[in-house]
Amino acid sequence: MERHPFDEATEFADADRPVTELGQFLRSRRDRITPDEVGVNSYGRRRVPGLRREELAQLAGVSITYLTRLEQGQSLNASDAIIDALARALQLDADERAHLHALAHRAPWKRPRAATPPEAAKPGAEQLLHSMGDVPAVLLGRFNDILAWNRAGHLLLAGHLDYAATSSIEDRPNQLKLLFLDEHTRDLYVDWPDEAALAVASLRYVAAQFADDRRLAELVGELSMKSVEFARLWAGHDVRLCTSGAKRFRHPEVGELELGYEALHLPEGNGQRLLTHTAQPGSASFAALRLLTSAS
Repeated sequence: MERHPFDEATEFADADRPVTELGQFLRSRRDRITPDEVGVNSYGRRRVPGLRREELAQLAGVSITYLTRLEQGQSLNASDAIIDALARALQLDADERAHLHALAHRAPWKRPRAATPPEAAKPGAEQLLHSMGDVPAVLLGRFNDILAWNRAGHLLLAGHLDYAATSSIEDRPNQLKLLFLDEHTRDLYVDWPDEAALAVASLRYVAAQFADDRRLAELVGELSMKSVEFARLWAGHDVRLCTSGAKRFRHPEVGELELGYEALHLPEGNGQRLLTHTAQPGSASFAALRLLTSAS
């Protein structure tokens, strides 16, 4: 069989060269697509699980040299047209495409700066939170610190914690830490694996906007050391902007509930958002939620 001019070992020879977050994301998306899915003729023995770098370059209409430089952070001015071509070739969805653009147009990597001051709840957002009555709601910071919750939100999501815990600026609860490291929270979610995957994918999406914040590095480092599940999900580079959906809870006081949720991102674009939970009127979940909020 004639040897193809591209030696696949070249890709592995790059292993000791610097790979950026953009490069890691592109590689993770290449790995999940087979040649058949994009109409590429496969040849020889393959040592990569998905598309070769050369194959992606051909599909996107760029040179392999340029793609390699892009992955290694040596090309910092990729046009929107090139990024869109790569997104099409990789069959990215809307959230992945937005994430790719954010990574490609990010400033060059620099050492994470000193941790920014702890976030504070925006007064207007906190006032709205407490005006929601029996609608369980929490105000989340950019990296999932729980900046505030109303009474119903506390009872639904973290009744085993002190209600005043969010007022401790240096030691406030973090939704991701609770999800991966707290057994009460883990047991709360019927579909914990799906909830965990969504939470990590959402953090990946946000992380592209605040990549040089030391608090992000510390959070990812701590969770990666303490949770094998988090480390595996983080390494997968999945991204998703979490806005709405449904969650199933197994609450220790009122049993199972199915609630819709909405993540309302604040217009300032600082990563803070209100997370609200509601039940279908007249449903068993609606009755259970009423019982929970009226019992205490």
